[in-house]
Amino acid sequence: MKSLGLIAELRETVLEWRAAGDRIAFVPTMGNLHDGHLRLVNEARSLADRVVVSVFVNPSQFGPFEDFGAYPRTPAEDAAKLGALDVDLLYLPEVAEMYPDDPARMAFIELPGLSEDLCGKFRPGHFRGVATVVLKLFNQVQPDLAVFGEKDYQQLTIIRRMVRDMNLPVDILGVPTVRESNGLAMSSRNAYLSKDDRVRAGLLFAALCQAGEALQRGCRDFSVIEDRQTKALSDAGFGVDYFAIRRQDDLRLPTSEDLSLVVLVAARLGRTRLIDNLKVGLDLLS
Repeated sequence: MKSLGLIAELRETVLEWRAAGDRIAFVPTMGNLHDGHLRLVNEARSLADRVVVSVFVNPSQFGPFEDFGAYPRTPAEDAAKLGALDVDLLYLPEVAEMYPDDPARMAFIELPGLSEDLCGKFRPGHFRGVATVVLKLFNQVQPDLAVFGEKDYQQLTIIRRMVRDMNLPVDILGVPTVRESNGLAMSSRNAYLSKDDRVRAGLLFAALCQAGEALQRGCRDFSVIEDRQTKALSDAGFGVDYFAIRRQDDLRLPTSEDLSLVVLVAARLGRTRLIDNLKVGLDLLS
């Protein structure tokens, strides 16, 4: 596995692959890789001739009081895991390589409507940072295919919208969330949880499943479902940012006629903010 940190070096390698007619898949990450990330890499490996994985903790998607400095960084362990999966290239740019100029004066990508709702309401500017760095990475790696996890469903929706709106020649693949034995979605931030909180965190997925079951039973009073699960999580010690039912394709508020829904939650246990979601298809509902 080749490891590179400069855009010029990356482009030279990609140009060689393109000349050989290789199909390139890309998995962008912030490192501290777990089984969820590795599943994305395996999906990419099955669909392309070449696989690029980036590890970059992006400062522009962290707010002033968030955990940029404390975010777990494990470069040696990450490289060992990726080498074992036959990754072709590990891209490790420094902040100065990605943002050589004053960030306050640089161009950025923003998606009105999608970016300010749900997590965007509680993390102002977060999705502007995400969309901007993903577009920069796409321009640098020039992949045919990019693979993302469905755990951050809003992020995945924003990236798909950006690709569509900017006419980017990149196919976006979403991969189902990998979970721990109690249902907790795998995340690098799970390392912040205490032993007891890690057990309790499984209640997030249980709440999503209960909401999904209510929808499958025919309940269309979405606010009742949302309020019930918000109260249950609050009573269990979570600080709930939101528990919401939305349309799968655009995250708009659903109507009683919508059949493809997603239930989303963001909540805190101690200092750890957790997100999760559950897609619910009602096509077979009578």
